[in-house]
Amino acid sequence: MANITKRTNKAGEVISYRIRVAAGYDVNGKKRKPHERTWKPSPGMTPRQIEKELNKVVVQFEDECQRGLASVQGSMRLADFCPRYLEIQKSTLSPRVWHDYARIVERLIIPQLGHLRMADIRPAHVQAFISYLQGDVKQRRDGSLDTENSALSPSTVRRQLAVLQSILRQAVKLGIITDNPGDAKKLTLPKAAKPKIEIFTRQEAAEMLKCLEEEDIQFQTLVQLAIITGARAGELVALKFSDFDLETQRLTIERSAYKISGQPIGIKPPKDYEARTVTVNRHCIELVKLLQMEKTKKAALLGTAWHDEGWLFTKDDGTIMHPGTPTKQFPKFLDKHGLKPHRFHSLRHTSATLLLYGGADIKVVQNRLGHSELNTTNKYLHLVEEADVKAAEVLDSLLTIKKIDCTGERKTS
Repeated sequence: MANITKRTNKAGEVISYRIRVAAGYDVNGKKRKPHERTWKPSPGMTPRQIEKELNKVVVQFEDECQRGLASVQGSMRLADFCPRYLEIQKSTLSPRVWHDYARIVERLIIPQLGHLRMADIRPAHVQAFISYLQGDVKQRRDGSLDTENSALSPSTVRRQLAVLQSILRQAVKLGIITDNPGDAKKLTLPKAAKPKIEIFTRQEAAEMLKCLEEEDIQFQTLVQLAIITGARAGELVALKFSDFDLETQRLTIERSAYKISGQPIGIKPPKDYEARTVTVNRHCIELVKLLQMEKTKKAALLGTAWHDEGWLFTKDDGTIMHPGTPTKQFPKFLDKHGLKPHRFHSLRHTSATLLLYGGADIKVVQNRLGHSELNTTNKYLHLVEEADVKAAEVLDSLLTIKKIDCTGERKTS
């Protein structure tokens, strides 16, 4: 049974309640120090509200004591739990995402909230963290914080907040806390605009592919495979010649390249950890053959200076291409030919929408793109519907019958 003691100020007003729960005896029969917690009512609460909330806190605390959690909760700060959280996540997050999480923990979460005990974190603390991100910080490209200029965008705030929410969810799973103060239902989140899916129209894609014929074989192969397979940039960069079956025109995507600042290029499984095999067209196969012949000539020319590791896309010495190179090269290529600006990732979106518009089954598109959830692929359906509506409008304007009334004026029907 818990023992509750009121704490008052000099004016006799109750400012907090001390809750004590007996901790039993140790192996020597000596009475252990009781578990203790302090609870402060929020300003403006009525006596009835205080009584109701206090009873809830007491019941929760007694339950924690019975399950042996009180001593852990009483001492563990958020800063102490974060390394444990990151260690757990190391086996589930990709190396690059894990590195980003660790950086957010170190530069944002611990400085702002690390001093708090896990049991004491409330939605108000999380909301204050959101306000801090909205009003005080901006992250530079190198990851450092700029506290003198404009705030982070709503979408970036949500991404940073997601790390804190993940930490608190993990703490609930481990029984360190019983309730998640980072639950979105308890917070007021900044409204972020839904990202627009950027694609090439069929006319733009045709024009772009025509201009592509003027580029070197490696760049041609890269872009053609991007739009035919819908693969991500990291997956394309990590392709090897051995991944192709030239006879069946099949390509197996089983790895992805990534780069963390200050570290060499790394290789990991594809996103969602599922290798996939897709069919490519004959033109892509011919480009791959030409590219392999070009690499063979370069290897003979450079001799021991050539690093033959079988990569499809390489630097001049045969080492793997930087994973960020496609995203940098592609806009320059479009600008060079006076084409409408698009990101390299737009080729992936274009691949999906063209397949769906051409009548491909959505499950087939899901498998080609490597989506673990069908809902992820469903986001492209509305683009196909929009294109269909526009097509109907074009036909309507072309097929409208012109009529002449008795006054001699034309009218449409």
